[in-house]
Amino acid sequence: MGVEFVDLFDQWASSYDDTVAGKDPEYREVFEGYDSMLEELAQLSVSPVMEFGVGTANLTKKIIDQHKVVFGIEPSSEMRKIAKMKSPEAAIYAGDFLKFPKLQTPIRSIVSSFAFHHLNQEEKSAAIQMFHEQLEPQGKIIFIDTLFENEAHKKQLIQQAEADGFLNLAQDLQEEYYPYLEPLKETFAAHGFEVSCKQLNKYAWLIQATKGE
Repeated sequence: MGVEFVDLFDQWASSYDDTVAGKDPEYREVFEGYDSMLEELAQLSVSPVMEFGVGTANLTKKIIDQHKVVFGIEPSSEMRKIAKMKSPEAAIYAGDFLKFPKLQTPIRSIVSSFAFHHLNQEEKSAAIQMFHEQLEPQGKIIFIDTLFENEAHKKQLIQQAEADGFLNLAQDLQEEYYPYLEPLKETFAAHGFEVSCKQLNKYAWLIQATKGE
């Protein structure tokens, strides 16, 4: 992950919860059903859990509330401050998808919400390989993130955002590393995972990948 994203996360920390709660009209559809999406992700997770991109600990708290053990990884110092205030019992470490403490605890699931797209394709592949090494056999990766079905779908979403006057969203859709559905599935498969994807709203998808024996 580039330093420019960490700076963005620091700036976004104070308003992140309002954004995901739908108070910013520009990103309302991106996070539509946010709470229920995180609830589903938390329920699917298997303890011990490793969470990347903790942010303000919204998912972390749901996992802990289900009496599961979670180790959180977050690159933004400002996000970590809020996360620790919201969920003081959580174990949260500085790091990101590619640089994180190597835990001695066997990990049975790796989770993340709206963060994996900050990696480019090469970084995504490297991270997935690292996840494979970290996970127990039959361990799971469970992500929620924005992705495109194909190039036509990407253009459609960008054009709609522009027509709605959501120019920041349109720019995000063009410049950030949102993956295409089939290439993403192929990347997981290449690293030994069986993968399935389910669309949750106009932008967000649930991605589940299971490590083989």
